[in-house]
Amino acid sequence: MISNSQSLLGLTFSELETALFDAGVLKHHTKALWRAVHRDHVSKFTEIDFSPPLKKWVEAHVGEGKPYFIDSLKQDEEIHSGDGLTRKYLLRLNDGQVIETVLMGYDGRFTACLSSQAGCAMGCVFCATGQMGFVRHLTVGEIVAQVRHVRRMLSQSHPHRRLRNIVLMGMGEPLHNYDAVMKAMDIVSDVRGASIGPSRIAISTVGLVPNILRMAEENRPYRLAVSLHGSTEEERSALVPTSKKWNLESLIAACRSYCETTGKRIFFEWTLIAGKNDSPETAKRLVALLQGLDSHVNIIPLNPTNGFAGAASEAGSEFQKIIRKSGIPCTFRQRRGIDVAAGCGMLKADKLRRG
Repeated sequence: MISNSQSLLGLTFSELETALFDAGVLKHHTKALWRAVHRDHVSKFTEIDFSPPLKKWVEAHVGEGKPYFIDSLKQDEEIHSGDGLTRKYLLRLNDGQVIETVLMGYDGRFTACLSSQAGCAMGCVFCATGQMGFVRHLTVGEIVAQVRHVRRMLSQSHPHRRLRNIVLMGMGEPLHNYDAVMKAMDIVSDVRGASIGPSRIAISTVGLVPNILRMAEENRPYRLAVSLHGSTEEERSALVPTSKKWNLESLIAACRSYCETTGKRIFFEWTLIAGKNDSPETAKRLVALLQGLDSHVNIIPLNPTNGFAGAASEAGSEFQKIIRKSGIPCTFRQRRGIDVAAGCGMLKADKLRRG
């Protein structure tokens, strides 16, 4: 790999088209290369019967020491849940950093949970990744490569099933790596390649107000999920340190602006933590906070970490009942992979402990 080489996975269709055209290859050849990379997720181009002009370009431009490369993710570990529906992959990047990607099955539907950073700068106290600290942003190619990886694994285990949904809820804060995340999702949602529908892509944030507003201004087609976890400033800032920079009032104001600008619903994620944010009083305050917002509350049973425990089922049921009674849709996220440390950062943290 040369110092100024680019990831082929990090190019949009139009950028790839331009790269080929600049080298004298007619633009109509772009579709074949794009399909091979993003739909058929090939890594060895010798397997593909390209037209002579495209074959010549690939041989001259893609590979070690050439202008373009394909991000390779070395799989350090793959673990399967007991229910047979979840697989967690520990993937090593070219510089040795390790990230996690999860493939989850729901009655025949498959969802990939992607990482956007190595580590995370947000420091949420109940999150294994937040406890690691921030290392670096992932590139566009490294994010897209995770989709290629899970699609390849899915094609081997369930050849007649396709990856249907993507959630940016793995390691890292997606809106902290805004440009790379948005470009990567534009690439994987392109109908000529992986073709994951934009409405089936959810981007989660702990509340980076400027980039929530930017998503609205740019009218991004993806779903927005906001990790709330607290109904008062004191309650939230104890769990989510970024609330000290963008407080609860400014976050809710940004969410209202987002809904008004885009006409889209916001999903509010609520990790239920015993003795911290699971009381009926908290639920009532949450209802008041969300009044007038087109919202859906998604309750997440906590994967226990760092001394925090998930709330008992009785407390969770009462919490949900109060939210629903107010007219706000409220559901429990189905737990997946608790036996394989599928919570964000848990497998990597376990590997670090094991040395």
